[in-house]
Amino acid sequence: MSKSLTVTALTGIQIVDVVRVEEGWVVSADGQRRAACPSCGTASAARHGSYRRSLHDLPAQGSSVIIGLAITRLKCVNQGCHRRTFSATVAQVAGPGARMTSRMIEIVRLLGHSTGGRTAERLLARLGMPVSDDTVLRHLKRLSSQRLAGAPRVVGIDDWAWRKGHTYGTIMVDLESRQWWTYFRTDRLRAWRPG
Repeated sequence: MSKSLTVTALTGIQIVDVVRVEEGWVVSADGQRRAACPSCGTASAARHGSYRRSLHDLPAQGSSVIIGLAITRLKCVNQGCHRRTFSATVAQVAGPGARMTSRMIEIVRLLGHSTGGRTAERLLARLGMPVSDDTVLRHLKRLSSQRLAGAPRVVGIDDWAWRKGHTYGTIMVDLESRQWWTYFRTDRLRAWRPG
């Protein structure tokens, strides 16, 4: 079996080493060593420290790929800025706190949206991207929570009775943004609640 891997360049990081392990590939990389302070915008290269992030990426040769990314913490050189240290961002590769690269999250969302949670989990595992069904659904919910601006254009409405003559419910769903509201009407309570 080949022990070599051609790594596609990811914007904003520098590949240091690629190692084949039993579970797949481990790519060691360094993030930017110079960045602008998010508060004042002053560019800095004054190193304060570093920490490591592990990011799951698209598979290679049918095996999973984990990027061990060294993130540099920098000192803000602007004396008037309230922020003393900050991390050099890798927004092109992954969002803050993400455990997968942005391009892998996009694949997870696409498969989750088209097949569902458990089916997507099985298919992603066969493709070399082991992700649980809960993670697939979590990313779908996160995507749907990014609401579209403006009034809904396509709406679905359904109503039901839990107890005839006493307790009713209605749900209204914006079918484009997947945002929903429920309306409960009882003898004592009448209220719309966002989903």
